[in-house]
Amino acid sequence: MTALAPFLTAVFRIPLGTSTGRSHGRRYVVSRTALAGGKSIKLVAHELGGTDYISLNLYMTANSGALLRPCEMPADKVIEFVVGFAPDS
Repeated sequence: MTALAPFLTAVFRIPLGTSTGRSHGRRYVVSRTALAGGKSIKLVAHELGGTDYISLNLYMTANSGALLRPCEMPADKVIEFVVGFAPDS
């Protein structure tokens, strides 16, 4: 099991398209898009009523496995957000 395994499980639990939910007690609107036949994931989240912002690209490669590319923020921040995110039912 890789260090990214809990993150990968969590990212694929977030519904495709736009949804709302909570991460660490704060509410967000999240957009998850699958590109290139699911080999690339784009995720963007905006805190509702706040200023927090999360943005990442995830590439599923044959040679290197999963490559996480946060957009101008630390990888730890996006991993913590995704692992802690619970979509509204």
